[in-house]
Amino acid sequence: MSTLLPRDDDNHPIPALRLRPGGAHQLAVTAAASARTATAFHADTRVIGVVCDVDIYLQTGDATVTAAATDHFLPAGLYADLSLGGSGSRRDSHLAVRALAEAGTVHVSEKG
Repeated sequence: MSTLLPRDDDNHPIPALRLRPGGAHQLAVTAAASARTATAFHADTRVIGVVCDVDIYLQTGDATVTAAATDHFLPAGLYADLSLGGSGSRRDSHLAVRALAEAGTVHVSEKG
């Protein structure tokens, strides 16, 4: 099977996606309320990378998505790639986040 992905020293494909120009987002996050990306992710974006300087809860969804203390946990400093879905399935357009305790900044990178 052919691939356009870069290859490692053993000639195995490396799953890598390019960063989308204009696809960087920053969100101020607090424990007091959920914060959401202001604009929808680009229609061709299928994966986002997320990292935060404080512990957060997060959830992907549509323009009304919110994050609660019962949602997915991401510890401070851990970088995670998240799928937004794709053709044939529901595709999420926004990310919502909420801090556990202290305020911080969430960095989001669209990939495609």
